[in-house]
Amino acid sequence: MRKINYPLIISDFDGTLLRSDGTIAPETKLAIDGYIAAGGKFGICTGRMTGSILPRAKELGLKGLVASYQGSVVSDIESGALLVDGFIPFDGAVKICKVFEEMGLHTHVYTLDKFYVNMDDEALSMYERVCSVKGDVVLSEPLSALVAREKLKVRKVLAMVEPADKKRIFSAVEKALGEEFYVTYSAASLVEITSKTFNKGSAVRFMADYYHVPVERTVAVGDSLNDLPMLEAAGLGLAVRNADEMLKDKAISFEYSNDENAIGRIIERYGFTGEKE
Repeated sequence: MRKINYPLIISDFDGTLLRSDGTIAPETKLAIDGYIAAGGKFGICTGRMTGSILPRAKELGLKGLVASYQGSVVSDIESGALLVDGFIPFDGAVKICKVFEEMGLHTHVYTLDKFYVNMDDEALSMYERVCSVKGDVVLSEPLSALVAREKLKVRKVLAMVEPADKKRIFSAVEKALGEEFYVTYSAASLVEITSKTFNKGSAVRFMADYYHVPVERTVAVGDSLNDLPMLEAAGLGLAVRNADEMLKDKAISFEYSNDENAIGRIIERYGFTGEKE
């Protein structure tokens, strides 16, 4: 059996593990299976809601932990039990919604297992198709009013924006809310806010502790700014070739993209020592 080098590898999902066509390459799955069979631990840390990532983790045959909502929630894949549940107090979520409403943004508000959205448009339809989820469209009142009335336990608030506007809107939102909340962006068109206490870096540290792996012996891989905290937390942080330039500027660049079996190649290069036990 091959000898493990880094005992824990954690990957972002969209744009990193997932190919552009929405599938995971067979050779990537084989690499993950071989790594786990040799004793390695493989995890996913994503901005997706828990109900969207759990089925995909199960499709891969993964067991153990998966992190969702930008690392705010960590769940057991098989049982669905929550080990970490970081949420935004409802008054904070109301404040975020009001800022987004003033900016006229297409907004999603996420509780643990559902999300509410203020626009029924093609952007929502695309999001629902990609993530295999269905939003509750709220047109009768502002989302801020819904959150305040129901005192919703919110894990994330997200704005869908035009790709050309993403960094400008991110900067404006960060200026308005960044002192109180964790503000980041992901994919081509998402500006996201979660609790200031939790991010993908905190998830990496939690998963390393859970698996009794020193954090300096972990690898984290991503493609967007929301992945930066986990790349900084891990012993080795890698940005795939298709990564956002801002992430590449702050991390080690890997020469292959999500469409070129980047995760499989990373497992082969860093997951094993080259020796046999």
